[in-house]
Amino acid sequence: MTSSVQPREPAPRLLSLDVVRGITIAFMIMVNNNGGRGSWPFMNHAAWNGLTATDLVFPTFVFVMGMSVVFAIESRLARGATREQLVRHAVQRTVILCLLGIVVNSFPFFELEHMRFYGVLQRIAVCYLAVSLLYLWDRRVWPLAAALVVSLVGYWVLLRWVPVPGAGIPGRDVPFMDVHQNLVSWIDRQLFPHHLYRDVPDHNVRDPEGLLSDLPAIGTALMGVLIAVWLRTRRSIPAKTKGLAVAAIGSLALGSLWSFWFPLNKNMWTSSYVLVAGGYSLALVTVAFWAVEQKGWRTGWTWPWLVFGSNAIAAYMFSELLPAVHNIHFVSGGKQTDVITFVFDNVFAHIPDPGWAAFAYSVSFTAVCFVPMWALYRRRIFLKL
Repeated sequence: MTSSVQPREPAPRLLSLDVVRGITIAFMIMVNNNGGRGSWPFMNHAAWNGLTATDLVFPTFVFVMGMSVVFAIESRLARGATREQLVRHAVQRTVILCLLGIVVNSFPFFELEHMRFYGVLQRIAVCYLAVSLLYLWDRRVWPLAAALVVSLVGYWVLLRWVPVPGAGIPGRDVPFMDVHQNLVSWIDRQLFPHHLYRDVPDHNVRDPEGLLSDLPAIGTALMGVLIAVWLRTRRSIPAKTKGLAVAAIGSLALGSLWSFWFPLNKNMWTSSYVLVAGGYSLALVTVAFWAVEQKGWRTGWTWPWLVFGSNAIAAYMFSELLPAVHNIHFVSGGKQTDVITFVFDNVFAHIPDPGWAAFAYSVSFTAVCFVPMWALYRRRIFLKL
């Protein structure tokens, strides 16, 4: 007797997706190590409301992660993995990412008294788990789209109309999206007092990766999921390229319109920010898809991005732990300094323009991070969680 069950079609690997991931992680390393106060404005985050190029890096990585979830799950299902196995893998990976995030936040001293539990990798972990479980539960478009709408509209409703304890209703008793008095920050202060992001003037007041703002961040990942689902259809490559471009324009337009009532804000990951950042992510995906998949430009220029993209989490971890050399102090010229400050003062500070000096440092730091990733890539070593 022959089985009527047909094997699933393996999910095709998109080289363009690897390229986008590599570009994103490289720029993330650059802006996280931007050379300090002299750096150009676009190499820094907006102070509160508003948007800079730097504010687009993190959501692009979350967007790409959402796309990758679809291709990874479909590939594993095609190889015979069960949903139960994939759920277990997703939970395990989430735990590992959260632990790595705490290591990044706390290295090298691990001071429990002020240890930060939120963070970039933790947010990626939460988004990864949420979209993985949603996609394994139902791979149809409309439930995924409905989840996206609920995450964005629901977040807007919570921030706009739910009273902030001790402050009142936003827009009436307290300014809407006040830096200190908002529901996101209030929840974080109740959960983790003295364990929030400390590298801001009002530390222990708010956290840019707080709990409630994970909800719209999941929406960012869901946008990536929906795009990946659409790319797996049987449409022609040119049609997919046009569709990506239309989606990018639509997302940018809708997010920009919504921003009149719900301002763009990376710290609070507002719903308008999700759509605008998603639009820019789609624009990058469109260009890479057109160049790699449609035009076939697959050699030469793609190499550095593939090196970074093939070990993205390892590259991020290395870039975040490397600055620990700040703690290696020594005396030079009669004053105490550290390795990074010494290098900057004796190499990059001699560049007359402070913006170019900071940019040169940022590029050089990223190049240093590239070296171990290149060594891994040459040996075909890809670190997976």
